[in-house]
Amino acid sequence: MAVQAIRLTEYARGGGCACKIPPGQLEEVLGGLSARREPFTAHSELLVGYDKSDDAAVIRGENGTAIISTVDFFTPVVDDAYDWGRIAAANAFSDVYAMGGTPVVALNLLMWPREVLPMDLAGEVLRGGLDVAASAGCHLAGGHSIDDGDPKYGLAVTGTADARGLLRNDHGRPGHPLSLTKPLGSGVLNTRHKSTGEGFPEAVESMATLNRDAAEAAVAAGVRCATDVTGFGLLGHLLKLVRASGVSAVVDAGAVPYLDGARAAVRDGFVSGGTRRNLDWVAPHCDLTAIDENERLLLADALTSGGLLVAGEIPGAPVIGELVPRRDPLIAVR
Repeated sequence: MAVQAIRLTEYARGGGCACKIPPGQLEEVLGGLSARREPFTAHSELLVGYDKSDDAAVIRGENGTAIISTVDFFTPVVDDAYDWGRIAAANAFSDVYAMGGTPVVALNLLMWPREVLPMDLAGEVLRGGLDVAASAGCHLAGGHSIDDGDPKYGLAVTGTADARGLLRNDHGRPGHPLSLTKPLGSGVLNTRHKSTGEGFPEAVESMATLNRDAAEAAVAAGVRCATDVTGFGLLGHLLKLVRASGVSAVVDAGAVPYLDGARAAVRDGFVSGGTRRNLDWVAPHCDLTAIDENERLLLADALTSGGLLVAGEIPGAPVIGELVPRRDPLIAVR
């Protein structure tokens, strides 16, 4: 089997963050765990846990330092092994950046069907992750691997931040503008790539780009509320933010940026099951009457390694809406 002839996406049932467990089911499971949790004595103060569905866990360290911990992995989202490694690593680091932090050390998570796919390909995946870690200034110090049926790759990442300047999804306030730092559409383009083999270099580079600069700009601007936009789509992650913050949101559909080819992809039917599940989940909480079905699917698109959704303005990021006082429905798209 020639390495260059292998299409990695054919070895995965889903692709990228579209593989996530549907958000409604996940909330039911996590809610049950929270209800059963017994009191205990911890060694440190938990600043951010899973009760607000934020991007990473955060504990209080010494001298005002916050310690951020996260993990993310998924099946191949593109056929090129090196690019998949880059995208998966950037996606994992995104959770630290979404909290306003800096990644300091990461560990590889590799699940590989070693009797089906060449180990040389696994090496290319790891090389992609290593190169992105280097660009992030983060140590990549080992990890864990298993023989598995579907190839999967990602990172467990530890980062640090100033505890006083954390970006959190529960700090949004009425009047805050909403800015988006990367265009949407990677989900439908990845679905088209998996189905047809067509390449989308702009989408690959967008997914492989770190959210570091956006996070640093947000912290410097005094922003205190943000989240990243990945597998639950823009509407899904915005819904989590407004719920956690006790506010509502208005989105200007015409201001939302998209990758080239995204509209054509959804028009041609390249929509993942994850995207459709996202839309089913958010629709009861949204007023979507002003837009058509294709626009709704794009706003719910199950992205991989998307940008930051920032409750504030930062250079270079279009403003796509604003937070408003709590009302029903929680999100209105105009």
